[in-house]
Amino acid sequence: MADQKKMVEDITSMEEDFAKWYTDIVKKAELVGYTSVKGCMVIRPYGYAIWENIQSILDGYFKATGHVNVNMPLFIPESLLNKEKDHVEGFAPEVAWVTYGGSEKLEERLCVRPTSETLFCEHWANVVHSYRDLPMLYNQWVSVVRWEKTTRPFLRSREFLWQEGHTLHATAEEAIAETEQMLNIYADFCEKDLAIPVIRGRKTESDKFAGAEATYAIEAMMHDGKALQAGTSHYFGDGFAKAFDIQFQNKENQLQAPFETSWGMTTRMIGAIIMTHGDDNGLVLPPAVAPYQVVIVPVAMHKPGVLEKAEELCSRLKAAGVRVKLDDSDNSPGWKFSEYEMKGVPVRLEIGPRDIEAGQCVLVSRPNREKTIVSLDGLEEEVAKKMQEVHDVMYQKALENRAARTYACTSLDEIREALEQKGDGFVEAMWCESPECEEKVKEETGVGSRCIPFDQKEIAGTCVCCGKPARTMVLWGKAY
Repeated sequence: MADQKKMVEDITSMEEDFAKWYTDIVKKAELVGYTSVKGCMVIRPYGYAIWENIQSILDGYFKATGHVNVNMPLFIPESLLNKEKDHVEGFAPEVAWVTYGGSEKLEERLCVRPTSETLFCEHWANVVHSYRDLPMLYNQWVSVVRWEKTTRPFLRSREFLWQEGHTLHATAEEAIAETEQMLNIYADFCEKDLAIPVIRGRKTESDKFAGAEATYAIEAMMHDGKALQAGTSHYFGDGFAKAFDIQFQNKENQLQAPFETSWGMTTRMIGAIIMTHGDDNGLVLPPAVAPYQVVIVPVAMHKPGVLEKAEELCSRLKAAGVRVKLDDSDNSPGWKFSEYEMKGVPVRLEIGPRDIEAGQCVLVSRPNREKTIVSLDGLEEEVAKKMQEVHDVMYQKALENRAARTYACTSLDEIREALEQKGDGFVEAMWCESPECEEKVKEETGVGSRCIPFDQKEIAGTCVCCGKPARTMVLWGKAY
């Protein structure tokens, strides 16, 4: 096992204070800056580079499945927001309003976009006429505002960045297939690119998106055992279309309402990366989204040929498509090791006079500090292999944490006992589908329903709360 000595002393231990540890990392790694508006953050260059890589990968997935990008307005007239009753009621507590334009009071209040269903519906009512116009497969990359009372960088802020997909279909079957497809894209992205294992499932009726017929979600477990909703995909049926009078002429020359979906993922995924993979030395970044996948640290840089060889290796890796940084500053190698450890760079490459003489270099894996001596002749292939190993180690560690913190329970007493003895985690327990039981579980144990997993298990034959026949297994947990 590689040496796990703590290198960054001014990061609070996660075991001592998880919330403080998280805040220390986002500040020390220069991911965010605070502003004079509570709950609004500056995403600094290193943090924004992570988001750019997330955006690039997701955008590729969306376009590969036929989606195109658009941009809707920032402001929504109050009358437009009010057209879908359930939707406006669901968002009313979080809406920020514009009441003045310059020095003049507006005739109608404008909502600062919390989400854009109503804007898309208004547009579609004007441009959709025939079945030949469908499907509409739209996505936009924007910021939204939700006036949260309690805020934390990335996890819950009043303004955040996201993508929101909105699609319109001729049939319910097509719309449902779209909803499921996008949830699977999110799940694959989390697991294959972010090294975060997720559980796919459907939200209960009480927890679905305002105005939706069904909401699907992926749930991830953070290091401390709490859940984080990593992405959602919503099936709206034809409710929004009817509210906004969207109609098209079908193949039988009859007018009908189309069926709608929406789906989204946000900058909270940066928070998910921190809390799933980070350790007491700082960030641990998945290679797919790390601003720098490799950092080259020359050792004894003042000696002839060392810097030149480091520059050569940097050029070779860049040509191979690797995001690489060469640190040729006059800081000591020890300082550099600590700095890039804290910033979570997946692979460190060390090169010194003896290495050059031997035709080799040292690769160090961020998650476990495992050192590998590799030949310079096959460096590109060895770095690619090392990055895959980094991803696999990160994924396996997160999976093991989830397995160790998942408890199958058959009573409220068992839930309380598991949480008290083992700490926060996911609880698998059966449910009769009664809203009263769902609420009682949360009131008496502190864990709420996260989703109804697609992968169902038979924990018991009766509801964990009331003892009546159970209908489904629910994943319960405390959430961010």
